[in-house]
Amino acid sequence: MSSGEQIEDFLEMMSAERGASDNTLQAYRRDLEQFWANCPKSSPSDITKADISAFIKSLSADGFAAKSIARKISTLREYFKFLYSEKDISTLPTGNILSPKQQKPLPKYLSAEEIKQLIDTSRNSSEIRWQRMSVMIELMYACGLRVSELVTLPENCINFERKQILIRGKGSKERLIPIASSAIESILVYLDFRDNFLKRGRKSQWLFPSRSRSGHFTRDAFYKDLKELAARCGISPSKISPHTLRHSFATHLLNNHADLRAVQQMLGHSSISTTEIYTHIIDDSLIKTVLQNHPLHQKRS
Repeated sequence: MSSGEQIEDFLEMMSAERGASDNTLQAYRRDLEQFWANCPKSSPSDITKADISAFIKSLSADGFAAKSIARKISTLREYFKFLYSEKDISTLPTGNILSPKQQKPLPKYLSAEEIKQLIDTSRNSSEIRWQRMSVMIELMYACGLRVSELVTLPENCINFERKQILIRGKGSKERLIPIASSAIESILVYLDFRDNFLKRGRKSQWLFPSRSRSGHFTRDAFYKDLKELAARCGISPSKISPHTLRHSFATHLLNNHADLRAVQQMLGHSSISTTEIYTHIIDDSLIKTVLQNHPLHQKRS
């Protein structure tokens, strides 16, 4: 059996038995295809610990971040464990392979003024594709959505009367998030020209349908448009990504004294420790508050 066939068997198992999402399966596939493209051997039974180590060193030399390398190592562990359980290999080449230590960087985020600039610039464009982009950015920032959640929103996900949106997140877990009135108004305006993104007579279940295909607007398309829009606004494209908007949502809420548990629920984090990283980002207003009110900073009489 070829390595390609074994990858397909592995992905089928991860989907059927582990319930891996499509995004996770795509990541597994990319990692494994990258490994085999860089491996001089063609059979999994010939792979040794030295081959795995050489691959990891090549990733480091190519500038991959520790987090990315750790994920690829995890993929290889699961893949070779599967082959071992299927008796396709007699030893585990990933045994005692250590993942690189990861430093958790603080999330990048934009100021409220920068986000307003992105929304206003795209909203004031004469092209409807950019007008739609303004709605997507505002909705993502207003609700702290992942980009995968944003682009796969069904048309009927919003309760306009209650100003709530139903999100299907990771692991198909659902959560209700309140929407700001301004975002609601923007969506209502967008719905008046949404059909312009559909070919004549075609219907779509998606809130943001694709103009060129039958599915929804893609993550890659959103990513590229966001980078282009940032450049137009004079914001460094390297500073922004779809996740930056989600980080900005959480950071701005916590800097305005929102409850940590409430932010956790809105972000859809299973553990509050994931949300707590945003508490390390302190804006100037909070620093000023501390300097003005903490006893140790009071002037001596």
